[in-house]
Amino acid sequence: MSVEEVMARKLPDVITHNLDMLIIGINPGLLSAYKGRHYPNPGNHFWKCLFLSGLTNEQLNHMHDQTLPEHYGIGFTNMVERTTPGSKDLSNKEIREGGHQLLEKLQTYRPLIAVFNGKCIYEIFCKEIFGVKAKNLEFGLQPYKVPETETVCYLMPSSSPRCAQFPRAQDKVHFYIKLKELRDQLKGVTKTQEIQETNYSFDLNLAKEDAKRMAIKEEQNDPGYEETCAHGSWGEPQQAFGVHPSTNTDQVMDDRWTMQPFAEQIPDIRCSNNTRTS
Repeated sequence: MSVEEVMARKLPDVITHNLDMLIIGINPGLLSAYKGRHYPNPGNHFWKCLFLSGLTNEQLNHMHDQTLPEHYGIGFTNMVERTTPGSKDLSNKEIREGGHQLLEKLQTYRPLIAVFNGKCIYEIFCKEIFGVKAKNLEFGLQPYKVPETETVCYLMPSSSPRCAQFPRAQDKVHFYIKLKELRDQLKGVTKTQEIQETNYSFDLNLAKEDAKRMAIKEEQNDPGYEETCAHGSWGEPQQAFGVHPSTNTDQVMDDRWTMQPFAEQIPDIRCSNNTRTS
């Protein structure tokens, strides 16, 4: 399977009516489209933060994405359906039109909370739908509801490790905890005395050792991420990949793991020249 063939794939939404929250990314990346799963990239913090915050009661990964609506009231969608190697490959027109398509989904399925996974995604939606150019956005609950619904908007940092402001999963857990509290508040769930927010500590050296032990590899750099907030993912430890040719793919730089190009990740299942065809 070539890169072009993977780009022709679409990543299906995981969505149903009356979800507690709908997680919104920008568009599918190559690994997401290839696997047909949401947030499968090994360096992404999404699934880890979901567990650490108590939004799930066990550590899940991308292979569980289809089960989340039933078990946890969580669904997945993207602003733009088209698969690209990087977010920079999307046109401004696509992103703007995607905002209106997202509005139609939200009005149809009416989740309790529309969760924007990354500031840039919400900025575009805010401008296109509310006619407001967002400035000095704060993470958390936003002042606008989705038109013609009771769906509130919640902004959290991108779960990608390339998020410069919050580069570690540890830095983002707080926003997932607050998201859980917002969900419980909207559903009228009272917090019992037995439930206590965990104080998380972080040791960089221990984290590096854990990363080496678990063979966690970081995602390859996407130059267009800062412009459009790439849609990244986290799941079972595996190699990340990219599609841009490079002569340095075998070099380990800045304590990062060696990353293999995308084309080398896909098994060659095409028939050989010696195979008879009909």
